[in-house]
Amino acid sequence: MKCHEICELMPDLAAGFDAATPEVSDHLKTCAVCGSKLNEFRRTMALLDEWQAPEPSAYFDVRLMARVREERAKPRGWLYWLRRPALAVSLAVLMGVSITLIRTDAGRNRVMVDNFTAAAPAGTAVGDLQALDKNGELYSDFELLDDLKVQQEVNANP
Repeated sequence: MKCHEICELMPDLAAGFDAATPEVSDHLKTCAVCGSKLNEFRRTMALLDEWQAPEPSAYFDVRLMARVREERAKPRGWLYWLRRPALAVSLAVLMGVSITLIRTDAGRNRVMVDNFTAAAPAGTAVGDLQALDKNGELYSDFELLDDLKVQQEVNANP
């Protein structure tokens, strides 16, 4: 066996579990490093077995409950309510539905405007605005319009 394989078994060996196979025993006898690590593990485990957790003071429970009452009595802002999962989820759903309704309403209005303007005949105010919108680059050059007017007059008076 290799040393890194033995290192994985060290806690079990130090605790006294039956993890010692003949290969492990042979390696521990021949490898001084692994043998010393195992002894250190056993000493550490023995110290941990002797250790006892300290007892809490007699007034620990009284002080803890007083602190809990103080925290409960503190005023809470509106952000406190967002920490509750049910409220946070319901607010998220409400926001999603609101955004969806706003978008579909805006889309419906756009369709109504498109339907209204699509049926506008030429020569009406809406039709003229549509023509300006579609041919904006052509109408933006006023010199071209002046030349067009002169050319129409020349064609009209031969």
